Amino acid sequence: MPLSHRSAFISLDGIDGTGKSTQLALLAEKLRSLGHTVTTCVDPGGTEIGARLREILLYGRQTQMSLRAEALMFMASRAELVDKVIRPALARGEVVLADRYLLANVVYQGHAGGLDPTDLWAVGRFSTGALDPDLTLVLDLPVEVARTRRKPSAADRVESRGDWYFNRVREGFLFEVHNWPDRMRVIDASGTVEDVQAAVFAEVRDLLERRLKSTPGPRA
Repeated sequence: MPLSHRSAFISLDGIDGTGKSTQLALLAEKLRSLGHTVTTCVDPGGTEIGARLREILLYGRQTQMSLRAEALMFMASRAELVDKVIRPALARGEVVLADRYLLANVVYQGHAGGLDPTDLWAVGRFSTGALDPDLTLVLDLPVEVARTRRKPSAADRVESRGDWYFNRVREGFLFEVHNWPDRMRVIDASGTVEDVQAAVFAEVRDLLERRLKSTPGPRA
């Protein structure tokens, strides 16, 4: 029996090396085994335009751009992802799992990069039509531990920044979770893959059970 037949939008985030992509794939598999229809997506990316922007943003090592331009390119990719993938899937009653979302912009270009997080939230809400995840799970590890789990040769343009930057990223994630306790949670990613997945699924199960009991209302 599925936990809920109602749609839900869930994002996973955290510094690189915390295992969020692995956990998202395992979560999708678990939810499908329970009878849910699940759409997974990656931000930036997920559409034709998004894929092109992702290539520039993450792998265009010779491409120099201002932090504002970088933030707005992420926003543009996300706007396409919301319109072409996320909203249609939610309208079909599916569970949508996103590998990163707006919170990443707020933290990477805001808290760590020096742009105003409040401005990024505002621009982000415009670019997504105010569509927020029902639940955001931030996988957390100390930077020095996360670094050992990454493959240096595979580091993208953002991942190649120094530990000073990623310590600020981590602090930004924890700050924002503290600010939004109703829809964000921290998951300790220091355990085994199985332990972390159990913690991730427990949060998602609670969300879906709450949605099952709640009265349906209009989605932004």
